[in-house]
Amino acid sequence: MKYLTSASNYEKHPTTVIQGHDNQAVRGYEDICKWIKTKMTKERNIVCVDCYIGVDQEELLEGLCKYLTFDKIICSDTIFYDNDKIYELLKRNITDDRVYGIAYYGKWMDLVDPQRLANAREEADTATGNILILGTAADYITKSDILVLADMTIWEIQMRYRHEHLPNFHTDNADEDMIRKFKRGYFIDWRIGNVHKQSLYDKFDFYLDTVKHNDPRMIDREAFEDGLTQLLQQPFRTVPFFDEGLWGGQWMKEVCDVEDKDRINYAWSYNLLFQENEVNITFKDISVNIPGYTLMQRFPKQLIGEKGFARFGAEYPIRYDFLDTMEGGNLSLQVHPNQQYMVQNFAMPFTQDESYYYLDCASDEETYIYLGLTDEANREEMERDLRLASEGKIDFPAEKYANKLPAKKHDHFSIPAGTVHCSGANTMVLEISSSPCIFTFKLWDWGRIGLDGLPRPVHIDHGMKNIQWDKHTSWIKEKCAFDPVLIEEDSVHKEERTGLCELQFLECRRIWMTGKTTHCTDGETNALNLISGKEALIESPEGQFAPFVIHFAESVCIPATIRSYTITPYGESEGKEVAIMKTFVRF
Repeated sequence: MKYLTSASNYEKHPTTVIQGHDNQAVRGYEDICKWIKTKMTKERNIVCVDCYIGVDQEELLEGLCKYLTFDKIICSDTIFYDNDKIYELLKRNITDDRVYGIAYYGKWMDLVDPQRLANAREEADTATGNILILGTAADYITKSDILVLADMTIWEIQMRYRHEHLPNFHTDNADEDMIRKFKRGYFIDWRIGNVHKQSLYDKFDFYLDTVKHNDPRMIDREAFEDGLTQLLQQPFRTVPFFDEGLWGGQWMKEVCDVEDKDRINYAWSYNLLFQENEVNITFKDISVNIPGYTLMQRFPKQLIGEKGFARFGAEYPIRYDFLDTMEGGNLSLQVHPNQQYMVQNFAMPFTQDESYYYLDCASDEETYIYLGLTDEANREEMERDLRLASEGKIDFPAEKYANKLPAKKHDHFSIPAGTVHCSGANTMVLEISSSPCIFTFKLWDWGRIGLDGLPRPVHIDHGMKNIQWDKHTSWIKEKCAFDPVLIEEDSVHKEERTGLCELQFLECRRIWMTGKTTHCTDGETNALNLISGKEALIESPEGQFAPFVIHFAESVCIPATIRSYTITPYGESEGKEVAIMKTFVRF
């Protein structure tokens, strides 16, 4: 082992056990169909299975029809306009850019042909016997007797784009590159799907988890509602995912125990991003995957808090993720857009402010971060050199334009929107940021070609419009690379403010402790990561939840329903010093 002194205890598949409802969860098509059949009590039964984007509708149809008999089957795909018409309607939002679109906030009905919908409704209304209506927006067609919400997680959709040639909604782009498919999903498909899904929460009868092929799991609405309610009364983790990248490293393979012989490295991991992660809840011996967006939409105030919901709506504002360059390469030199630019160009409600916390760095060499403009940086010269570099005519002289600062373990750097930055090789970053996750304008990528064999996209035009040209070395050192500020200290703990400046809405506190510490949330969410030590115990002073163990590098959500909690070094760390990073929104 290179990065640990003992075996990893990182939990890669976290779940929350739900009490009760053991008989309200089933697994496999045979048992699912048996349960549905008990509700088909009339001579004429309409079963509607409304599918989120990415659900394998062919598999679902085959699985249901293997154990249930239907006299009429209607697929909701037939109610939509043709692909070309849909493209024209969405062309402004799709854009020609490979990476960025414009967020679409409409509904599936915007893409429905009124005549085709009328035809489907007439077909359903005149059919006799048992009728199955299946597909995206199937609920539009007619009122059903049994409504099933077939859901899908965002990460699994991305994997199906990549490995199964899944196209975007009503397109023939199965073989289009992954970046373009992700863009259309992120800016259009998933957003419309989430709006529609929200309209079903108060009326569906069954919730169907379709994440694993030929292994569906179903719960009824009571178990769904109470399961998420129980989840939100205790600390919990989202299910992390890990992916390789051109600059990726080897730290997560060992520390997070995710080594895969097919992966050359692991570059990044989302481990607390509700917009793309999922949560897992278990009923007796059946686990069910719930997309983070589903949880956010259904119970936003319980998750985020009253003030958080008033400010952000049903969008969890905090993101924790990992950037691993241990034995890897530099990240791209990049910048994030300012707030006004996000709204005007991408129709996104808030920007991607962030910070880099160094969980680890190589001990035998200098490690560093590029951060902000040097005093010598000149806009015209920088743009000239970036464009020459993008054409392959020069290597961009990064150190001429960006400050190259030493970075060591437990350093924390603020990166407000508009700040040029790049973490160097042989570092392990806990990125703490607001939750938009793709708005990185790459300026220079060290001349690399992506793993897909295509040049890594750069966005010099976007970047030049967002760089804070009036912020240079002295400002960076004062506002972005400052020493921790002591908040309080006693015999068992030291609490410090670290890493985010007054331009950002997140507050970060690092708490070193050898004994129990108490934390109050003011009814708003907290995000935690154990940044030092083997493990710690999170407890409720009022007995609201069972004791919860957090291990090194794990990210944990403290939902807004928890007013106070304690953290204590635990297990192998008992009596030793551990450190927690705590993040919350400034109000």
